[in-house]
Amino acid sequence: MEVGDGTLAVGAGRPGAENFAPALPGPVFAGHYHLAGEASGPYTYGRDSNPTWTLLEQAIGELEGGAEVVSFSSGMAAVSAVLLSQVRVGDVVVLPDDCYLTTRALRERLESYGAVVRMAPTAGDAQAALVDGARLVWLETPSNPGLDVCDIARVVAAAHAAGALVAVDNTLATPLGQRPLDLGADFSVASDTKALTGHGDLLLGHVATRDPGLADAIRLWRKTVGAVPGPMEAWLAHRSLATLQLRLERQSANALALAEALWGRVSGLRYPGSPDDPSHEVAVRQMRRFGCVVSFTLPSEDAAERFLGSLRLVMQATSFGGVQSSAERRGRWGGDAVEPGFIRFSVGIEDTEDLVADVLQALEKIT
Repeated sequence: MEVGDGTLAVGAGRPGAENFAPALPGPVFAGHYHLAGEASGPYTYGRDSNPTWTLLEQAIGELEGGAEVVSFSSGMAAVSAVLLSQVRVGDVVVLPDDCYLTTRALRERLESYGAVVRMAPTAGDAQAALVDGARLVWLETPSNPGLDVCDIARVVAAAHAAGALVAVDNTLATPLGQRPLDLGADFSVASDTKALTGHGDLLLGHVATRDPGLADAIRLWRKTVGAVPGPMEAWLAHRSLATLQLRLERQSANALALAEALWGRVSGLRYPGSPDDPSHEVAVRQMRRFGCVVSFTLPSEDAAERFLGSLRLVMQATSFGGVQSSAERRGRWGGDAVEPGFIRFSVGIEDTEDLVADVLQALEKIT
């Protein structure tokens, strides 16, 4: 039976009804399991598998439109698992030069292993021109923090024609905003620390694929490197999925309202869900929801810091996707090609009028 996203999110990965059993079993804390005789079966050792991971991975697999999922201890563990398990000496990797800065930092590691790294911007599908001879093409759309968008299906077609695999960092959109696997990608990767779980209280990541061989390779990487999620984190994540559709709807609506309120008041305003955004035409073709992040630039570092310090409802934090709105001056970290006054704003689920009013009063303090 076809169901809506809200229904899917509530029921994803939950076991069938059983008398006197909870709807979602609690976390299983186990470093090892009782093994009589031969060590065969689904659960043998705590670094290999865990019943709590199993339910979460089944749930995310349903949200991804049907996929095998491997969960990880963080988003970067998931990113590294794909990049470092699939690339060998002499292989060519294509990365966006405007993706998450820690993903870009893997360039040095890849090159130290003898791989060749090519880089191009997300906008304009520029990476499609670099796929000849590549082993793996990595996309991040919308990009973080600049919010550029590429046409996933177009780049995938070019990459596959050249014999390359394609991985998409889908952190900002989540599977209810965008399904890279439906657009032909081989991997959908995300930091579930952010919007998927949405409460800012855990670190987690996942890799989804519809290719059993690729899934096995990712699981082997997790087993040998040991980047496994804790059962409590996995259980919290699964519990949080029930409200994913509700959170995304409210965050997307709030983000659009904020972008509209900021139009003409700030420079460099970006939100792919806004009809005025340069990426909107591509975004509407492949996204069902446009995420919670709005970016813009204030006149100076000082103006940005005064703006942030004047916000009353908004937390100053470096992550995004949480139920509470947060914002930061991104340039304080270095590594991103942004102006000193660039603001990455993660829109939460507060009442729209309250949030917009808070942002506008903070802007008045710097004008």
